[in-house]
Amino acid sequence: MGPYEYLVETIVGDYAYLKRTDIYDPGEPMMIAMALLPEGTDVGTRLLWENLAYSIIG
Repeated sequence: MGPYEYLVETIVGDYAYLKRTDIYDPGEPMMIAMALLPEGTDVGTRLLWENLAYSIIG
């Protein structure tokens, strides 16, 4: 599956809201637990989801 690109829009407690950036109309942000995201993830971080894992895009 994937790869898909996301942008961390907001972080509320233990959850981040991700907006997909590799398609024209991404719809509503997706809520994901911070524990599933790479260390160092913050608001504005660009992420790549591929093979069931997230990584930070340089």
